[in-house]
Amino acid sequence: MTAEPTTSPGTTEGAREFPPPPFDPELAAALELIAGQLPPGFPPEAIPEVRAGMILPPPSDDELRRGGAFAIEERAVPGPAGAPDVSLLICRPTDAKGPLPAVYHTHGGGMILGNNRMGVDEMLDLAEELGLVVVSVEYRLAPEHPHPAPVEDCYAGLVWTAENAKELGIDPERIVIAGGSAGGGLTAALALLARDRGGPALWGQMLLCPMLDDRNDSVSTRQMAGHGVWDRTANETGWGALLGDARGGPDVSPYAAPARAADLSGLPAAFIDVGSAETFRDEDVAYATRIWQAGGRAELHVWPGGFHGFDGFAPQALLSQEARAARARWLRRLLGA
Repeated sequence: MTAEPTTSPGTTEGAREFPPPPFDPELAAALELIAGQLPPGFPPEAIPEVRAGMILPPPSDDELRRGGAFAIEERAVPGPAGAPDVSLLICRPTDAKGPLPAVYHTHGGGMILGNNRMGVDEMLDLAEELGLVVVSVEYRLAPEHPHPAPVEDCYAGLVWTAENAKELGIDPERIVIAGGSAGGGLTAALALLARDRGGPALWGQMLLCPMLDDRNDSVSTRQMAGHGVWDRTANETGWGALLGDARGGPDVSPYAAPARAADLSGLPAAFIDVGSAETFRDEDVAYATRIWQAGGRAELHVWPGGFHGFDGFAPQALLSQEARAARARWLRRLLGA
């Protein structure tokens, strides 16, 4: 069973279109610098070129160790039934004493790009501040591996992490799942899967500009077409790679596109943030609203003038610093750290 479309009034064909909201001035300057390497949209045939031209290289082991603050391990653990093993990047504070809370991280990349080191830097920032173990999962990418391969890989890694928490020095009662963009969508799907399968008890879910809705037809998707990072065309490419011809149709699983879930009750506490000037704005606001309507807990931040992934591309910008500080504050409150 799926939910009704979140498409906002005024988005149907022939209806009034609205101009995009302005970018934050500091972020707009950063966007100009990356625009030549990262166009807003690209078709499916450009996926190999986009993969080859990723502008943010993954951090090395030495960079992840942060001068000895973390012990780094890559471990292969059992994947879904009949599928290859899943690789987990495990980063544990070297001065840890006793079990620690953990962040189980799922990287972004539109379902088609990236690896388990992408986005880990921010998770390590949080881990240093709050005393956390970080576990970042590698998952198979679309279109070579369509749904359900990515989310089932992530779930297999999560289950293994929870079942082996003691060995990893993790408090199994305080595992928070987190991810950005496609990783945010997969994180939301993990929360649904864990609820519906009676899986690991999760302490919270941190959804950073999450990719939630394959229908790609909200006001914000149309406003931002041709602007910023990851516009409507890129979004169609990503969802099409994951779902094929099923994209936008009536039979899409909520474990592929969490906005399709009919029931958002019984989920762990959620943190959701998104920029006002990005494709995912409306679907992310709608998801937080539906969690509240289902009686759940969600904290929502819409950062004015933020483009998709702005804090990763321009971490020194004031808006980026405010966004990251808000995430740390939420996590501190959630964990009582």
